[in-house]
Amino acid sequence: MKRTDFLSATALSLLIATPAFAQDTAPDAPAVQEDYDSANDIVVTATRRNETVQEVPIAITAVGTELLENAGVQDIRGLEQLAPSLQTTTGQSSATGSSIFIRGVGTAGDNPGFEPAVGVFIDGVFRARAGVALAELPELERVEVLRGPQGTLFGRNTSAGALSIFTAQPKFELGGYIEGTYGNYDQYIVKGAITGPVAEALALRVDAGYRKRDGYIEDSNSDRAINNIDRYYVRGQALYDTSTFSFRLIGDYYETDEECCGAVNITPGQFAPIVEGLAGARGRDGLYTGPPSDRTQAISPERGYGEAVKDWGFSGEFNIDIGDNKLTSITAYRNWRVLRDQDIDFSGLDRAYREDYRNELKDFTQEIRFQGSAFGGVLDFLVGGFYLNETNTLRDTVRFGADANQYVDSIFNAALRPLFGTPVSFYGSLGPTVPTFGQVLANPAAPPAAYGALAPLVTAYRGALATVPGLAALSLAPLPRAAAGQGNNNDDFRVKTDAFAIFTHNIINVTDDLSITLGARYNYERKTLDASINNNTGSCGFFDQVRAGNPAANVYANILRGAGLFNNLFLLSCNPAVNNEFNGVYNDRRSDSQITGTAKLAYKFTPDILGYASYDRGFKSGGYNLDQATFDSVLLGGNGPQAEDLEFGKEVVDSFEVGFKASFTRKFTLNVAAFYQKFQDLQTLIFSGNNFVVLNVPDGSGRGVEAEAIFQPVRELIIRTGYTYLDASFDESNNFAGTPLQGLEGEQFLNQPRNVVTVATTWTPALGSSGYQALLHADMRYNSAVNIAGTPPDVNGRTLVRNPGYPLVNARIGIQSEDRQRSVEFFVENVFDQYYNITGFPVPEQTGTTAGYPGLPRFYGVRTRIGF
Repeated sequence: MKRTDFLSATALSLLIATPAFAQDTAPDAPAVQEDYDSANDIVVTATRRNETVQEVPIAITAVGTELLENAGVQDIRGLEQLAPSLQTTTGQSSATGSSIFIRGVGTAGDNPGFEPAVGVFIDGVFRARAGVALAELPELERVEVLRGPQGTLFGRNTSAGALSIFTAQPKFELGGYIEGTYGNYDQYIVKGAITGPVAEALALRVDAGYRKRDGYIEDSNSDRAINNIDRYYVRGQALYDTSTFSFRLIGDYYETDEECCGAVNITPGQFAPIVEGLAGARGRDGLYTGPPSDRTQAISPERGYGEAVKDWGFSGEFNIDIGDNKLTSITAYRNWRVLRDQDIDFSGLDRAYREDYRNELKDFTQEIRFQGSAFGGVLDFLVGGFYLNETNTLRDTVRFGADANQYVDSIFNAALRPLFGTPVSFYGSLGPTVPTFGQVLANPAAPPAAYGALAPLVTAYRGALATVPGLAALSLAPLPRAAAGQGNNNDDFRVKTDAFAIFTHNIINVTDDLSITLGARYNYERKTLDASINNNTGSCGFFDQVRAGNPAANVYANILRGAGLFNNLFLLSCNPAVNNEFNGVYNDRRSDSQITGTAKLAYKFTPDILGYASYDRGFKSGGYNLDQATFDSVLLGGNGPQAEDLEFGKEVVDSFEVGFKASFTRKFTLNVAAFYQKFQDLQTLIFSGNNFVVLNVPDGSGRGVEAEAIFQPVRELIIRTGYTYLDASFDESNNFAGTPLQGLEGEQFLNQPRNVVTVATTWTPALGSSGYQALLHADMRYNSAVNIAGTPPDVNGRTLVRNPGYPLVNARIGIQSEDRQRSVEFFVENVFDQYYNITGFPVPEQTGTTAGYPGLPRFYGVRTRIGF
């Protein structure tokens, strides 16, 4: 019997046999309780006070343990199905190219120097980048999604929002669970935990898990598949808890060894025939031209997408009661590192690649808070401080492959051959019988008049051959070429960050129904950059001579400029990502300071209806683009590389919000918020044609409405719905002329849907008096159409890479004990195998070619859990 058949048969037998077994052994069922709590009565600590979602005047989505388990949430990405204003994306790397957005604003990945606008806090500890936070999660207590700027309550300031994740704590009674999953794509998941007391005030807990799954993007040039999963984690906790003092110590280790992230062809560009022809000559696909929904990509056989992550850290949290007040201290250290390879031409052509790219983050954080009440409960106060010390090191390794010179020669040959009637090359890679560009112009058999509009240029060139020493040797022979493996060897960056903040958050209870919240924060951040650039690109040789003032090289460069070829030849042969001109050592220092804060008015119209209005100012410090392609070249009219070229400035947001929260009955709650956000110097990551670069957009704004409702007509049925309308755009007052954002003035932020609808329905009817219940769960997220990348919108308002409106539907069916300790479930994710692009980009050096990172296909399988 096949393994899949065996596991399916085992699951079915458990599904059938478990109720019968339980019926024989379970005690009499308790009497049905007529009352039950509302599903939104989740106690949250968004204001650092224990209150339910309905009591806090903040736009917040809280997801409890039961829904997280029933929805099968494995990591932060899974929360999208339950929180309409939350969006996650993954670009060229799961580790360094992931991003989280709230209300259309976040921090796109693909640049390790770009810090998050959405803060992620796991058990109070700040995670420095989105990719660091997108790891496997252990068993959770709840997740709080806070929308809008945060800073007077959280250690790290955030300009768009925060995700606060609370994991299951050690318990003072023996317990634990083991869970196993098997699904298509040969997916295995094994995870479990054990907890219990070791002394009267001391309890321990250990969580561990392993997850493996085959890739879902096929390589058209081999039998391999990428975008697989292979990861594990181990996490230990100790909790010492007395009536007035508690200390929680957490240590964890997480590791992956995977291949990510592939991108499929969306639109072939003008160089696609060249890519196909050169790859075809080597017996391989250049570009896969089937539909993107095939999730198939052409990859160079010599290259891969290996991505290995190691992440570990520890934290200690003290809570001390001092009378009616409380002192909290959280100290943490985290070390995260990734080693990556990447076929960066996204084709079967071996044009360029990354090899042993390394990024490491070391973070030490210290947060301290003192809170309590005064004046007989009129004032609830909180004061705190936060310190972050971070070292971010990066080694970039963009290098040329074996087909680099032939690709450049083929592009110019395709353009010039019709003009000259003969093949042409610059680097001699098309064979010894193909003349160089200089040889074509110097051909004595062709009079200058034969070259049409270029006749004066040909005459000048032939005259210079006789008078300028060295010009003939330089221009008649092939130019210096790139050897395979040349490029970055290596580019090293290090940014040290010291961030200090003091903050206060105070609630003045004017009456039992009216409260005023006033909060403020002072932020100061200092960053120090040290960079060492070392390129050995052979095909930069001619351009190095031009820059050095070599007379023959300058004459030939002027001939190429006159023919309209110089700039493109330079960018293809000596790409800014590997340009020798930028070699050197760079140092810089920058600092930012900002006062931010909040003001809020909340009023209880009735015990069940809360209204509020608020103003918040958020801030995110500036930083550095860790990419040498950010420099400008003197050969293209720039002033040469300077450390300041890598800088981008701080971002500030003013956010206004009004909302209400209504608990009409325990059967129905409705929360609505309307917001307006105004951004100054919005940090925006864009693809500039050669690299991803952060630009400060002078003005951006976002406005929208959010509504979340929970229907629970009976205890066993919960229907959770959400809707977000988002109008987030670059203001029309911006002038993007000459930048990659040209034409996007007044347009919606890329990849941000205007309308999102979520629905999650869970029905758990009792199975007689067996002590078991059925599980029927389905959730859906609908995103309206979005533009992603490729060009400014066309006359129909569409870019080359886009998504039409689409739904994503997940479902589960199974049996579980009423305490959810034992269960067997069948699940399907992406029920209808909906294709969509997570994100996309114009492929470098392939004009008009675009690629998309495909969304996950349909996954299905069976999960079983046994707890005690």
